[in-house]
Amino acid sequence: MKNLIVAAAAVSLWIGGAYAQSTVNTTSFTLAPNAAFIKCLAADGTTPPAARVFLRRGNLNDTLEVHVSGLKPNLQFDLFTVQRSPFLADGTKDPDFPGTFGLAWYQSDLDADENGNANIHVPLRSIFLDQIFGFDGDKNADGTVILPPVNTYHVGFWFNMPSDAAPCGFDVTKPTPFNGEHQAGPLAMISKPVAATKLGPLCVSPEEGTPCSPTQ
Repeated sequence: MKNLIVAAAAVSLWIGGAYAQSTVNTTSFTLAPNAAFIKCLAADGTTPPAARVFLRRGNLNDTLEVHVSGLKPNLQFDLFTVQRSPFLADGTKDPDFPGTFGLAWYQSDLDADENGNANIHVPLRSIFLDQIFGFDGDKNADGTVILPPVNTYHVGFWFNMPSDAAPCGFDVTKPTPFNGEHQAGPLAMISKPVAATKLGPLCVSPEEGTPCSPTQ
């Protein structure tokens, strides 16, 4: 019996070790600018801003930081995690993008300073890596769930003020819902899918069998 217990413990340790090794605990990725609004985003009107997101997995939640440079001074933005990106992994437009970003979660404001830098220095804390999702458990008349669990594996930010994007052709009479007042401007920058999974970069460990799955 003692040998069986030792063998079982060894198997358990091996599985646990393999799981730990497969888990990605830190990651970073860049955001791609919305080409239609470069003139309204860029400090010089032509050079795309640079944005990078940094994440670290924690025991109870994860931390997220954002660093952006090359923006016009004093612009204001709103940061969201969303279900879909309009880009493919290589940065080209996704021909199958349905025109909406799907489920979206408001995460933070993001304001550029007088030098055109926008940073979230104090990390945001939430469930970000692999398991970020939302749902509506209310049911339709036929008993089906209104909105089953939906993952939001992309990170992006939107112009807070529609007028800031107006010189680039944005119709200020048709604001987007991407701020607290639901009167925001267009998408400014967003993540691209990961080529291997075709999911957003907040999915880092699909092999674990979590909701972060290439088949989703």
